[in-house]
Amino acid sequence: MDVSLLIGVLAYELIIIVGLGVWLQRRHKVSSKDEFALAGRDLPVPVVAVTLALTVLGTAHILGVFEMTWMMGAVAVWFSIAHVILLTFVCLGTGLWVRRLGVTTVPELIDRVSGLETRLLVSCVMAGVLFGILTIEAQGIGIIFATLTDWNIQTGAIVGGILGILYVIFAGMREIGWVNLVNAVVMYAGLILATIFVAFSLPEGGFDSVGEFYKTTGQESAISIWGTADLMVNFAIVNIVAVVFSQSVNQMLLQPAMSAKDEATIKKALWIAAPVNGLFGVFAVVLALAARAQPEFSELANAPKIGVTTMLITTLPPWLGAVLLASFLAAILSTFAIIALSIATIFTKDIFQALYAPNASEKSMTMVIRLVIIVVAGIAIAVASLLPPILAAMIWLFAWLVPVFWILMSGILWKRHQGVSIATLIVAWAANAAWSFSSLPQVMGFEAAGNLNAYVTAIVSIVILVIGNSLVVGAPGLFRENATTTGNTQTTTGDQ
Repeated sequence: MDVSLLIGVLAYELIIIVGLGVWLQRRHKVSSKDEFALAGRDLPVPVVAVTLALTVLGTAHILGVFEMTWMMGAVAVWFSIAHVILLTFVCLGTGLWVRRLGVTTVPELIDRVSGLETRLLVSCVMAGVLFGILTIEAQGIGIIFATLTDWNIQTGAIVGGILGILYVIFAGMREIGWVNLVNAVVMYAGLILATIFVAFSLPEGGFDSVGEFYKTTGQESAISIWGTADLMVNFAIVNIVAVVFSQSVNQMLLQPAMSAKDEATIKKALWIAAPVNGLFGVFAVVLALAARAQPEFSELANAPKIGVTTMLITTLPPWLGAVLLASFLAAILSTFAIIALSIATIFTKDIFQALYAPNASEKSMTMVIRLVIIVVAGIAIAVASLLPPILAAMIWLFAWLVPVFWILMSGILWKRHQGVSIATLIVAWAANAAWSFSSLPQVMGFEAAGNLNAYVTAIVSIVILVIGNSLVVGAPGLFRENATTTGNTQTTTGDQ
């Protein structure tokens, strides 16, 4: 174990996280409205942009892309491409909507569209999905620490989980945002330098030698982002469907948008968030391909999970290895923190306050949010020991939120009816469960369920919504209704 490297990483995390957290907590009182959960809704462009980028740049983007590149090649970059499309959709669509309507949670928006019962349904399932993602982030934290030390992944997850709690517990969303801004700068500086150092450490020819390895071993498709036709359908396109149709309505990504100063801030954030998020995937794929082409790393036990990080520790100067792994850890901790905060916000606002304490003070709400953060983070750390494949688990989890996307799109832009919304959710979720846990895929001619769950929930949701809304008399979509009301008000004013 490299003790000096471990101390350097821990020192960096503690100084940035605790230092900024305590300073922000003293500067901004949590008693002010929405301060802890939404940073008082006044975050500026750089903080919103980087927080949007890092919120969905956690274990899946770092270790997940390393792992999937190892298994299927450069086609893994489509996971990052899907997130660039996602951030575009959020910064020009759903992120603007939640900020304009002034909601605190996505289920609160569901309430306006489809009623309290639908809100409660979505709250429970969304919290469950977020918890599943949280366990994967805990796994990623454990893997980073396992690389740095002789600890196992479970022990690393415990230590990292404590850091993840510190990342948010002092000043909530404001702490996450400003710590993210510092970490993003450090991460990209370290990543660029690391790629240069790795290039010089490779056999003669640098990265060209990596390409030659895959060509001479009959794996030429591994260095193409198009992969094979099967991978494009079962991985690349399904990633776009799963990511865009789920994360664009997920609390973890929309909470930073809710915290923005105004809608213009969110639009401007796109020009920073998309490159910061998307370019990382390119670096991750290049590094993973390089590590897999070298026998000393490809032959490691559990190589897909630890091969790349081991290469970085072995190849880079100690100071750069410490900086890079600290920034990787920080990115994962950022996602861990925002997910824990999102779960706590949903529980506190949509269940605790909505059902039991409608008149609770801001101080009481903040106390409940902090308590839930600690509880769910602790449970996630324990569950992380199961170690599922990272991207496969993510895509499966995303599929559960796809129906939420479609009932929101219908309820905002077309027609809303609570019965149709609830039927859509239940039937789509039942189909997802059947596809995952029964022989239905084989009966329908598919050899394995694979990553097709997002296709299943999307198709079922659209069919039920179209048929249901065609048969019932529902209210017009929320924005259509508001436009009609505004138009009527203007006409009345003109007549007067």
